[in-house]
Amino acid sequence: MGLAGCGRLGHLGQAPDLTPVSESPELAAMRSPGLPVRLEPNRPVDQASLWSGDRGSLLGNRRAETRGDILTVVIEIDDRAEISNSTARSRSANESMGIPSFLGLPQRIDENLPEGATMADAVSASSGSSSGGDGSVRRNERLTLRVAATVTDVLSNGTLAIEGRQEVRVNFEIRELIVSGFVRPEDIARQNEITYDKIAAARISYGGRGQITDVQQPRYGQQIADIILPF
Repeated sequence: MGLAGCGRLGHLGQAPDLTPVSESPELAAMRSPGLPVRLEPNRPVDQASLWSGDRGSLLGNRRAETRGDILTVVIEIDDRAEISNSTARSRSANESMGIPSFLGLPQRIDENLPEGATMADAVSASSGSSSGGDGSVRRNERLTLRVAATVTDVLSNGTLAIEGRQEVRVNFEIRELIVSGFVRPEDIARQNEITYDKIAAARISYGGRGQITDVQQPRYGQQIADIILPF
């Protein structure tokens, strides 16, 4: 934690650095030659035809399908949730046991008991308890974003692993959007787009870093105190 604070000293008076593109998995996937593709005999009639079926033809498939291809992820989240719970419980009990007369034995025993003690009411007990609780949850989230993602791997079953990162720097603050997951090629639309609800194991992160974010975060001492103190 101390090293992280020292590392931030290098950004004093400077805008935060963007993540180098040369270290991104997207670029590594684009540079990969991929598997060799068996070429069909090149015929002149295929080059002039609009119906050849390749990506350059009129009706060719331009959707992402191989490692290094790019597709657009559409994120439109408009979620609302409201939960309210209320519980109440109470209990009361009274128990008593006495032996006012049993062959005259209680009266004989009372003569030997201390003053005020009697066997008439041998045992008496009472108890009571009550509890109540209320809880509620209310959430309202709305997010509309679009980001380009790269196919980083093609699994054995044909599923595509995608990952995308977008960074925008405004003055001294970086807005960062990260998305990753797995998609089926048949779920990709004709416009080479896919919505976030069709991404399996989706990981979507939207946030920022920079001077404004640093001011909004509690100081390191306060964070340590929140973790250590039990009250």
